[in-house]
Order: sequence, then structure tokens, then C-alpha cells
Amino acid sequence: MSERGAVVITGASSGIGAACAQYLDGLGFTVWAGVRRREDGEALARLTSSRLRIVMLDVTDPASIAAAEQVVAQATRDTGLAGLVNNAGISVAGPLEVLPLDAVRMQFEVNVIGALAVTQAFIPLLRPARGRIVNISSIAGLAATPFLGAYCGSKFALEAMSDALRLELVPWGISVSLVEPGAIQSQIWQRATMSATRTLGGVAPESLARYAHLLSRMQDVMQKAAARAIPAEAVARVVADALTASRPRARYLVGADARFRAMLKWILPDRVQDRLLAWFLGLPHRA
Repeated sequence: MSERGAVVITGASSGIGAACAQYLDGLGFTVWAGVRRREDGEALARLTSSRLRIVMLDVTDPASIAAAEQVVAQATRDTGLAGLVNNAGISVAGPLEVLPLDAVRMQFEVNVIGALAVTQAFIPLLRPARGRIVNISSIAGLAATPFLGAYCGSKFALEAMSDALRLELVPWGISVSLVEPGAIQSQIWQRATMSATRTLGGVAPESLARYAHLLSRMQDVMQKAAARAIPAEAVARVVADALTASRPRARYLVGADARFRAMLKWILPDRVQDRLLAWFLGLPHRA
């Protein structure tokens, strides 16, 4: 066990999760990288030190969570767990009017229920070390975006859950922080585009046709956002701060776009924000 202690990271196969695993490993943590596919773990292990441990972990599968907890508990029985980073997440995109409810349920199952299930399993390991929980949210958890309503809803829920948990765990000195990135270089948005194609494939053509132009415009906006996205390591550095700072913050905004969007949320009335966002996205809006 390293002097930094052990940290569990969910969704560590790519993007933010992989960046966190590599960065924290470089700082000397013993990282338990949660992945769903063995080959993803093997690829990550080739980029890190021998301290890194791979653990099979599907946040939607209670048996998988229980098995992962047992493995980590055995390894950390003398020290406890220094940190838990709830990063696993998916993005379901599409107009809420036509979005299949099964897709919405899966969105919340992964991003909200999965995060809580993992947290419940690992809190007993965090207590001995007065460990910390870091939940990877998004600026979408503070300010919603059209056609990402399901994703935004899941992040809003994660924000509320984290706020409650932060207070509930005070007696044991377990800190809970939220990390709220803007556009980050990650596969989640490419996957969201592919997922939207599959998810909306069963929607009646006449219903989807109403949104065809707007969806096309949103896809253009998302591609431009992806082009100016900042590296996932920027999030990893913030996660490290939340795990090591003497006084970790409750929330960390990451990226200029996230800070700007949050500022607008705080200072402008909702209807003004609506008009401004619609103008920026090239969507119809009231004068």
C-alpha cells in the first residue's frame, strides 16, 4: 500500500476515469481502476505503475459491486480506503417528448443509482481512513441544455444526492466533493451521438421529423464544443485536489466554459438565460 493510500475509480476504462487513474497513480496513490472489460483494464495497466490494480466493476450490477468491494476490502483491511471517485456515466441524448423511457431509466440507473450503489458499498471502507468521495458531475448538473434533458436530469440528481451525503457523513469526517467539468476530451459525447441514433431509431418518423432541423443544429454545436474541449487531465488534477487538499471544496468547476455558464446561471433570470442559450445554439426563441 502506498503512503497516499488507496482510491477506487469507477468508469476508468477511458476519458476522465482513465485520466484520473493515471494521474493519481503518478502521485503515488494505489489506484483501484474499475472497468467492465478486462482488455480495457489491461490497456490502462500498460500506462501506469505496478501499484495500479484492475477491478471488474459494473455500477448497474449489484453482484459486481459486491465482488469489487470484497476485493478492495481484503486489500485495505489494515488502512481503509482513502478515496472513492464516482466517475462512471453515460449520456442519453434526444428530445424529451420522444425519448424512450427505457433509455431515460438507463440514464439514471448508471449516473445516479449506480453512483449511490457504489457509494453505499464502499462507505464502510472509507470510515477507518476518514476517506473522501468525489462525484464527477458536469456543468449540466447546474444548467440544463436542450436535447440533453435526460443527461442533465441525472446530473442534477447527482448534485442533490451529493449535497445530502456531504452533510450525512460529517460525523465520520468523510468529505464529499462535486467536480463539474465543461467540455472535456472524452468518448462520452461520441458515444452519445451513436447512442442517440440507436435510441431514436424506433421513434415514429413523423414525431422525429419535427425535431430534425433542431437536432442537426445541436449536433453541429456539440461537434464544435468537442473541437475546443480541454484534456481530461484537467479534471484529474482537480480530482487530486479534492482528495488531498486540507480543506476540500464542495464544488469544483473545470474549464472556462463551465465557469462562464455557471456565472450566467447565478446572475441572469431563467427566461433571459433561455433566450441567450437559444440564440447561441441557433434555436428558435422569443424576442
